[in-house]
Parts: sequence; C-alpha cells; structure tokens
Amino acid sequence: MKLPRLLQPSNSQGVIAEKKALSYLLSQGLTLLHQNYYCRFGEIDLIMADQDTLVFIEVRFRKNGDFGGALASINQSKQRKIIKTANHYIAQLASEPYCRFDAIALNDSDSCPLWVQDAFQV
Repeated sequence: MKLPRLLQPSNSQGVIAEKKALSYLLSQGLTLLHQNYYCRFGEIDLIMADQDTLVFIEVRFRKNGDFGGALASINQSKQRKIIKTANHYIAQLASEPYCRFDAIALNDSDSCPLWVQDAFQV
C-alpha cells in the first residue's frame, strides 16, 4: 500500500521519482495545479495544465523492467481508480475542461523520464 506523501520519507524512491517527473514536465511547459491529490477513490500524483488541457498524471518507478516495467504497472484497476479520482476533482470545477491522462515512467534511478501522453482513455 502506498503511504500518503506526508508519511513517506523525503528520500524514498517514489518521492524522488515524482520530483524528477515534475521537474521534467515543468521544463516541457506544463503548469502544476496539484500534487498528490487525494480523495476517497484514490490518489493522483500530479494534476497539471498543458495550455487549455487539464492533465492527470500517474508517475511510476521501477528498478528494472521485469514484469513489464513501470508503464505496465498501470493496470486496468489502477486506471479505474485514477479516472474516479479525476471525476471527483472535475466535479469541483465550475466547468468541465478538456482532459487527458498521461503517465511518466522511470525504469531506473538514472533514466530520463518517459512521458506518455494520452496513456489511457475514459
């Protein structure tokens, strides 16, 4: 079970991966809206704006590519939780913006982040 970020050590691999992913996405021109958004349905690592698009981003880290690596770990169950959590977030907005679901994969601590836009659909 993933601990809320406040309970994770600041040097944990997950926190380091999220920081690396955030830095990379900021350098690509995205704007951070929320980090580690929690509700009863789950958690979204990063919520960012890419011009007029609201982007929900799942960050995944794996030490190696065994069992498919970081991207393969975003299974159907995880996607459903992210979608429910995103719907909870959107329900709080005045109007529904165009949205997409992206993934950032890091397969080892030295790798460059792999950014997959539109990683899955609603």
